[in-house]
Amino acid sequence: MNCITGILLAGGQGRRMGGVDKGLQLLRGKPMAQHVIERFAPQVDELLINANKNIEQYQALGYRVIPDAIGGFVGPLAGLHRGLSEAAHPLVVTAPCDSPFLPLDLVAQLKTALDVHQAELAVAKTGDQPHPVFSLCKKSVLPGLTAFLESGGRKIDLWYSQLKVVEVQFADEAAFQNINTREELTAHE
Repeated sequence: MNCITGILLAGGQGRRMGGVDKGLQLLRGKPMAQHVIERFAPQVDELLINANKNIEQYQALGYRVIPDAIGGFVGPLAGLHRGLSEAAHPLVVTAPCDSPFLPLDLVAQLKTALDVHQAELAVAKTGDQPHPVFSLCKKSVLPGLTAFLESGGRKIDLWYSQLKVVEVQFADEAAFQNINTREELTAHE
């Protein structure tokens, strides 16, 4: 069984929430990132937090914090890139800091599909909607991702269209809901 590194993606600017750090916004008395960690960490062998600001607050959650190697808040691919560079294990799975209800079997389902289909990347999907920030990939995709980012590429689906990908169907759409606005945050209290 291959060991897996998890990357909590918390490196964004939180523009839709007024420029605040979404992962540190309180939901039911705890930072959203803490809710994600409680569901995500038991599924992986190592957990890293990708954050570009409020580093000390993220470190207080108990895991190593790694900022993007590429400056300018260029998106989740930069977080994956840094995570792949720092991961101790051959497989890397990502989850965003603003999705506190992620499935408890997320990693197991993605890993099974990756193995069965001998894919390079497994992406969660509900209905017709892929959720590329919930994905498991082989560390061997790093050189291609580096080249894609260095050429100015930023769109996740454009990058992974170059890989052998399997989409993994999940029934519970609510598990992949992300909280982007203060109104959405309030609705989940």
